[in-house]
Amino acid sequence: MASSLRTLIPRSARRAGGSLLFTSRWSASQNQRRQYSLQAPDAADPRLRAVDASALSITKTTSPKPITPSEELIFGRSFTDHMMSLEWTATDGWLPPRITPYQNLSLDPATCVLHYAFEAFEGMKAYKDRNGDVRLFRPDKNMARMNKSAARIALPTFDGEAVIELLKKFIKLEERFIPSQRGYSLYIRPNIIGTQRTLGVGPPGSAMLYVIASPVGPYYPTGFKAVSLEATDYAVRAWPGGVGASKLGANYAPCIVPQMQAATRGFHQNLWLFKDIDPETGKEEDFVTEVGTMNLFAAIVNKDGQKELMTAPLDGTILEGVVRDSVLTLARERLVPQGWKISERRFPMRELVEAANEGRMLEVFGSGTAATVSPVRVISYQGKLVNCGLPDNEEVGPIALQMKDWLDGIQYGDEEHPWR
Repeated sequence: MASSLRTLIPRSARRAGGSLLFTSRWSASQNQRRQYSLQAPDAADPRLRAVDASALSITKTTSPKPITPSEELIFGRSFTDHMMSLEWTATDGWLPPRITPYQNLSLDPATCVLHYAFEAFEGMKAYKDRNGDVRLFRPDKNMARMNKSAARIALPTFDGEAVIELLKKFIKLEERFIPSQRGYSLYIRPNIIGTQRTLGVGPPGSAMLYVIASPVGPYYPTGFKAVSLEATDYAVRAWPGGVGASKLGANYAPCIVPQMQAATRGFHQNLWLFKDIDPETGKEEDFVTEVGTMNLFAAIVNKDGQKELMTAPLDGTILEGVVRDSVLTLARERLVPQGWKISERRFPMRELVEAANEGRMLEVFGSGTAATVSPVRVISYQGKLVNCGLPDNEEVGPIALQMKDWLDGIQYGDEEHPWR
């Protein structure tokens, strides 16, 4: 067992107090550049990336599904009539795309995705505005991230603009499944898998990109519910040089046991910490990274007396969230003129503890596609509860609520915006 662990944990890691301590002192910008250069040599081959959207064939279902009443929708449980798929081979590139009735996949037991986790995915939504028109929210960001994720694990990349055109046709076909009520949407799940039949470990010679869709309701159907977090240092979500910035299924399954353990202690989710040496002070710190499956934001009054909204930087360990980027962009456009400082920087848990103890904590929230924003009430850290600024009788702070309102306004068409 010890020998196998040595192959999984970077050499820069050592044991300290029962936790993994990474002494990398890595440069965020250098690590990100290195990560994005990690791809199969043929990943950017124009011939193998080309997708012919005009070659789409459509076979409609002969057994349309009934529409699930909006009030009965459970996230990810109901699916639309059809699915879209594109197959790829290392010889011919992307084959003509197809829309077919929703159906099971047929995979050989030796298919490489089942053995070596050649799989990357995306999460995005389509919305109906007040006029009944269907809108996508920043699909170019999802396609760019999916290409980065696929390239990192030797899966083929693709022409993102062509796939967006295919998504539009697929969503138009499934339009009846998109609820018209505010807060409801169609969750879209593109997925790319290696399909080569082999037990050999190497770049897959064949792959499939497929898309399914699920009508969903609001994440908080009865209004915001602030969550409690357990700061986690006994398990590491991502490390420098790893795949934390990629949206891979392999990143999610290992997080379930720590989440279950946190739940037994009364907490909703994990706040993932990363133990490292602060190069400025030379001291060991628990740096804040992500929360559950979301990016994390903290709003504080810093020691200079300025309101600051901060989140961890894209250093190769942080997922490049579409909502994260949207929150940062809107904050820079609309909060900076109000005197706010907007920061993408590493910050330790100690800084949040000090802000809470000194009355400088304003609020903490997660950001992601499913919930948009998720308010945090308390964080358990080293046996103590850190209050995140919410009064006992409130479930969401003003900054998180403002972000939710701004994003909803763009997504549902109340505000004309380039992201729609």
